[in-house]
Amino acid sequence: MNPYVLTILLSSLGLGTTLTFASSHWLLAWMGLEINTLAIIPLMAQQHHPRAVEAATKYFLTQATAAAMILFAATTNAWLMGEWTINDMSHPIASSMTITALALKIGLAPMHFWLPEVLQGLDLVTGLILSTWQKLAPLALIIQVAPAISPLILTLLGLLSALVGGWGGLNQTQVRKVLAYSSIAHMGWMVVISQYAPHLTVLALAMYVFMTSTAFLSLKMTSATTISAVTAMWSKTPILVSTTALALLSLGGLPPLTGFMAKWLILQEMAKQQLPLTATIMALAALLSLYFYLRLCYAMALTISPSTTNATAPWRAQSTHSVITLSFFTVVTLGLLPITPAVIALIA
Repeated sequence: MNPYVLTILLSSLGLGTTLTFASSHWLLAWMGLEINTLAIIPLMAQQHHPRAVEAATKYFLTQATAAAMILFAATTNAWLMGEWTINDMSHPIASSMTITALALKIGLAPMHFWLPEVLQGLDLVTGLILSTWQKLAPLALIIQVAPAISPLILTLLGLLSALVGGWGGLNQTQVRKVLAYSSIAHMGWMVVISQYAPHLTVLALAMYVFMTSTAFLSLKMTSATTISAVTAMWSKTPILVSTTALALLSLGGLPPLTGFMAKWLILQEMAKQQLPLTATIMALAALLSLYFYLRLCYAMALTISPSTTNATAPWRAQSTHSVITLSFFTVVTLGLLPITPAVIALIA
């Protein structure tokens, strides 16, 4: 892609998210979401492959539907209550429509069906943008409207997403689909706590962005997109395989890795809010997700592809990928749990 065009598209992505972050009026927030959607579609379709075009079309249709619902909900609220501001979404019909549209935007269950299919049709870098940056603006809106939403709706969306994200990833052979279901499950954790402790939603989102970036960039280094391709990684880059396996376990929330921090604090907050059943179901759903991460780790680190030798080939060309970004994300993904008390002091 032309570097000037790429610069414009990436700048538009940043502008759209920033506009939604900064807005207190529904029209501005909607405009930011639309700029975001229109900026990423050329990035999706740049491969000129039927699957990429199909993914871009599916993404456009779902996002356009969600944007239309948000505009309709905001107009309904303005008509019935006389308010356009985001924090005053006080009418139950308008607020229910808004949370449904935002759930469709980020792929919460049961509005999640588009996400694995779209992610499967993209290259790993665009998939990383879709899984991380594109979640920021809708989640910011969810945090702002959460106090006006029925707690039952948010809890059901969160529980269903955690369960679907766990079950859906179990029998997948494509790594991008596994990461899509992982995204659905993590969004469920963020939404279920947004009404009680929004700062924990922000913390969980930050941890999710770091861990998912590590997973996508590690796979990009070896161009592995299927489990069978993942089995060949060990003979090529044993150190990268070790850190990638640990990053996947961190995504699963296994101590003593960074991913455990957000889950631990969320479960603790649910216990404080007298929600033991919700906390139990969320913890059990996390075990489902952990299983398919362990499956990937097993394929990656404990099996060797039949077509490879046990020794690293001396003639293999050196990688030209930059490793500084990956190194930073890997360190954050693996080593932040000891500073949990400092994080709690910062966000409390």
